[in-house]
Amino acid sequence: MTYKETLDYLFNKLPMFSHIGADAFKKDLTNTIILCEALENPHKQFKSIHIAGTNGKGSTSHILAAILQTGGYKIGLYTSPHLVDFRERIKVNGVWCDEQFVIDFTERVKPLIEEIFPSFFEITVAMAFYYFAQQKVDVAIIEVGLGGRLDSTNIITPILSIITNIGFDHINILGNTLEEIAFEKAGIIKKNIPVIIGEALRETRPVFIEKANKENAPITFAQEKRYVADFKSEPHLLSVEVATIHTNEHEAYHLDLPGIYQRKNLLTVLEAAQQLQIQGFNTSIEVVKKALPNVKKLTGLHGRWELIQKEPNIIVDVAHNEDGIKQLVTQLELCTYTHLHIVIGMAKDKDIYGVLALLPKSATYYFTKAQIPRALNEETLQSQAKSLGLNGSSFKSVNDALQAAKTKAHKEDLILVCGSVFVVGEILLY
Repeated sequence: MTYKETLDYLFNKLPMFSHIGADAFKKDLTNTIILCEALENPHKQFKSIHIAGTNGKGSTSHILAAILQTGGYKIGLYTSPHLVDFRERIKVNGVWCDEQFVIDFTERVKPLIEEIFPSFFEITVAMAFYYFAQQKVDVAIIEVGLGGRLDSTNIITPILSIITNIGFDHINILGNTLEEIAFEKAGIIKKNIPVIIGEALRETRPVFIEKANKENAPITFAQEKRYVADFKSEPHLLSVEVATIHTNEHEAYHLDLPGIYQRKNLLTVLEAAQQLQIQGFNTSIEVVKKALPNVKKLTGLHGRWELIQKEPNIIVDVAHNEDGIKQLVTQLELCTYTHLHIVIGMAKDKDIYGVLALLPKSATYYFTKAQIPRALNEETLQSQAKSLGLNGSSFKSVNDALQAAKTKAHKEDLILVCGSVFVVGEILLY
């Protein structure tokens, strides 16, 4: 098969969450175990770091990868979903796996696919593990796809586990309360393996402590170690002054991801770097400071409060749930512009009203949808938004919506694209 034919096979043959939602989620690890056993358990051939959370796990994964790369290590990075090309999911030192590898791997496991009918995600996890073993990485940073306890990535035994935060998302799968969602995320906590919690809430903290105690896993709450004393957000840079709570020492960091929500991820990453240094890794403050201004260059991270055009400024962000949108709204309050235009599309299984209710009524809206089956119809989205006082027009494609916004916007205006990873992906593809 060609690369395109291989992707067509993977996308169409296998149940894919981005296409069909919850029906693609396999609530056990059996298929992943079978696949990896057939591949001689590649995940046992390298060290790994496991990262879960409702929001921020992608940014945290990339920032930590940049730090370890700067420290001189060969780093595998598995994240999902991809924005433009499937191979974004599987990188080594920021470089995508090559097309021929995807073709060869798929051909190799095709008989097993026909036998056990795995999901798309189960195959991509096994593919990533196999690639990292083949490439002999020093460490692989593995981002959880959904939840944690039953996620396909959860067959690894990492050297460090990280849970960024807990919020309401995928409640049809993970649970209707923060405690239930935290229980699923806490499933990545392993026996005797240190775990870092980025943000803990009153409801979630006891869940993490109980699981860590049960597994005899040393637990650290990042927000109890450091706090943000000051910050400044510029178009391409976030400057943060971080204070260590017990010593009151202050350090200045400069991150090339300007979204102010990265302040929280930074605190988590700083604690992770310290924990890794204790384990003997070259992740000193000097290495961290050298890495942070180069995260995008080192890892290829996109879609996080990313300025893609000026006059008018066009910013894309993958925020797609209540917690993520709250952060965007906070960021907007710090921005200077004449008028705000928002291009938005969402997936059917999200809390549509919960997200829309957070958005500013003064903006002009361009309702659209990504070209995936899970996408909410743009006219339905427009109707629901109108009932909450958000006004605008609907467009059948993301590109049409963006072009309309660009036509209507003045040079001093701001265009924000958000609501779905897949909407942002289509923008970047153009």
